[in-house]
Amino acid sequence: MHEINGVKNMRDHTKLRAFELADELVLEIYTATKAFPKEEMFGLTSQLRRAALSIASNIVEGCARTSSADFLHFLDMAYGSAREVEYQVSVAYRLGYFYVEMYKTLKSKCEETGKVLNGLIRSLRTK
Repeated sequence: MHEINGVKNMRDHTKLRAFELADELVLEIYTATKAFPKEEMFGLTSQLRRAALSIASNIVEGCARTSSADFLHFLDMAYGSAREVEYQVSVAYRLGYFYVEMYKTLKSKCEETGKVLNGLIRSLRTK
């Protein structure tokens, strides 16, 4: 347990591999979507960015919760967002917005993030 601004917190999101991966994915998604067509600004660009940011944000929010049930709930939401990003990356690639190498990189990062999150969720559920 540690304190942040006088509030006791059980978990530090910065020590979770799932958070590290999600944080890296957010930055890669923001960079990769800069080249999307302008007409996608309020469509796929916005949706992909929000979903990617949601993965890391839900991990952070879950870590700030005091109950294990709440923590798991937010990890479940993060996992759902990870799968959402994986699908949206696929759509962007099929629309021709990513070159094959960028697609492979993002797909791999999405898969790894999802696997690590899923492993964390499973391990917490068995406790």
